[in-house]
Amino acid sequence: MSGHHHDEGHTVAGWTGCAVAVVGTSVAGGGMCLGSAAGIWLGLGIVGLGVLVTWGLHLAGWGKPPGIRPVAERGMRVRDRAARAGHPACVGCRLVGRGRSVSTTGVAVSAQGMQGVQGAQGVLRPDAASGSRPSESASSESVV
Repeated sequence: MSGHHHDEGHTVAGWTGCAVAVVGTSVAGGGMCLGSAAGIWLGLGIVGLGVLVTWGLHLAGWGKPPGIRPVAERGMRVRDRAARAGHPACVGCRLVGRGRSVSTTGVAVSAQGMQGVQGAQGVLRPDAASGSRPSESASSESVV
């Protein structure tokens, strides 16, 4: 069993968000049993609050980045010092503008424009890059 490396994500953000969500689902369940629409909506609002609390704590450094952390950083009370810069693979960090990495997709733009640029659909012709309509002979070519 020592060969298994688990990082279960026991963090302050995770436990707090879970506790708030449990309270919210309990209130929503009570509202459902009582037939109270207001109780159901109140419970769902508390669950939404739990999401926001978890996200806020994650951004403050009390969560964890995606993936497996080093063993020394797996404790619940260990704060993530890299959270302020953001985690590159974290959706929550990217939603607030943190952790955006520069991606290279094979697109190169020169000062002269987009002539012969390699894109997701293949090589763009100069007429496609400029926005003008291709000639009849160019339209019969297939784009690789």
